[in-house]
Amino acid sequence: MRLANKKKLEKLKHKNLGNKSLSDAIDKLTKDIEENAWKNQTELIKSRMDADCVHSDGFYIFDLAIHRTMILIEFEEDEATIVWAGNHKEYENIFKNNKNTIKKWLKSNNWI
Repeated sequence: MRLANKKKLEKLKHKNLGNKSLSDAIDKLTKDIEENAWKNQTELIKSRMDADCVHSDGFYIFDLAIHRTMILIEFEEDEATIVWAGNHKEYENIFKNNKNTIKKWLKSNNWI
């Protein structure tokens, strides 16, 4: 599967230089996405237990490492796109731990 917008992950890694566990978790997520072609949510969740479906159009949040870094990804056929990446505090400030708020954010940013 092709992974689009990887620069968001690279920016997150650069922002957290020296955080090896986070860097390794980002690398593993990238590898998992590029090497898999999940056909449905069940396959994805089996492979990545840290994935949480936040919108039925194929948007998932991944909770990486002990630092609660959150990655919002959209899956479409043979491509995954990094939509948002940040730490848990940023996630709470923007999305309020609420799927309705995530949906509003996705709409306002023209993702859905």
